[in-house]
Amino acid sequence: MRFGIVGCGVIGALHAKLIASLDGRAELVAVADTAEGRAAELAAVYGCAAETSLEALYARDDLDAVVICLPSGLHADAAVPALMAGKHVVIEKPIDISLAAADRIIAAERASGRTVTVISQRRFEPSFQQVKAAVDAGELGRLTSGSAEVTLWRPQSYYDSGGWRGTWAMDGGGALMNQGVHVVDLLLALFGPVEEVYAFAGLLAHEGIEVEDTAAAVVRFAGGALGRLFASTAAFGGKSVVISAYGDRGHAVVENEVLTSFKVGDEDRIAGGTAGRLGAESHAAQLIDFIDAVGEGRAPAVTSADGRAALALVLAVYESARTGTPVKPA
Repeated sequence: MRFGIVGCGVIGALHAKLIASLDGRAELVAVADTAEGRAAELAAVYGCAAETSLEALYARDDLDAVVICLPSGLHADAAVPALMAGKHVVIEKPIDISLAAADRIIAAERASGRTVTVISQRRFEPSFQQVKAAVDAGELGRLTSGSAEVTLWRPQSYYDSGGWRGTWAMDGGGALMNQGVHVVDLLLALFGPVEEVYAFAGLLAHEGIEVEDTAAAVVRFAGGALGRLFASTAAFGGKSVVISAYGDRGHAVVENEVLTSFKVGDEDRIAGGTAGRLGAESHAAQLIDFIDAVGEGRAPAVTSADGRAALALVLAVYESARTGTPVKPA
C-alpha cells in the first residue's frame, strides 16, 4: 500500500518510520506539512516527496492511503477531504474532539466507500488479545467489574511545547482525551457500551492550560458490569497503564503490556507474566491489519465507530465532571 502522511511532527515521524519498516507491504510516497521546511526535512530522511498542502497531497494519484498526524481538533478537516479524494485513512487517536466531527468522518467513509481506522495500538498487544479472546469466549463468565488506569507524569514543559496543547479547541481535553483514550477503547472492547458515567476532573499540578490533568470516573455498562476509569498526567514518577476484567468464573489483569494475573476457574493461565509487544511493534501490527483489511474488503480491527465510541465516553466523563450529574454517552 502506498502511503502519504499529513503532519510531520513527532507522531508523523513515527508513522514514517513504521511504514518504512513494512518492506514489501507499505511504501511511503509523500509527506505534507504546512510548516515551512518540516515536510522537506522528513521527506529527505525517507527519500519521498514533500508537499506543503493537503490539496497537493490528496491530488496525487500514486497514493492509496494517508495517515493523519495533526492536532486532534483538525482530524476531521483533514480526513474528510482525503476520503472524498479516494484515499483510505489512518487517524491518530482520538478520532477528533467532537461527536459532530467524528460523524463527519463516518459519513465521508460511507459515501466514499473507503476504509478508516483510528490508532489504538494497545488492541494489538498479545497480552490484551489473550484477555479479549477469553472474554469473547465467555471463559471469565459473566463480567462483573473492570478498570482502566493511566497514571503518568508530564512536566509543565510538555504543555508549554505547543500552543495547541492543553486547549479545548485543539486538544479537546487533557489526561483522559490524550493519554487515557487508549484504555477507554480497551475497556469498551472488553465490556461493550456504557450506560452511565459519573465523574470528577481537576487541574492539580499544571498551570496555563484549560483542561484537566486528572480525571476519575465510575461507569455502569449496558451489560450490568461496573467499572472504574482513571487518567492522570499529574502523578510524579507515574508510568503505569493497567487494564483489568473480572467475571464470576475468572479474571485478567494487564499491567504495562504484561499479563500479570490471569485465572479461569482453578486454572492459572500464566507463569510469571506474559510479555507484550513494544509500542512501535503494536503500531506496526495495526498498520498491517489496516492494509490487510483494505485488501480483503473487510472492516479493520479498530473502526471509525470504535473511535467514536471512545470519544463519546470521554466527552461523557467531561460532561459529568462539569455538571456533577450522571451522564449517558451519546
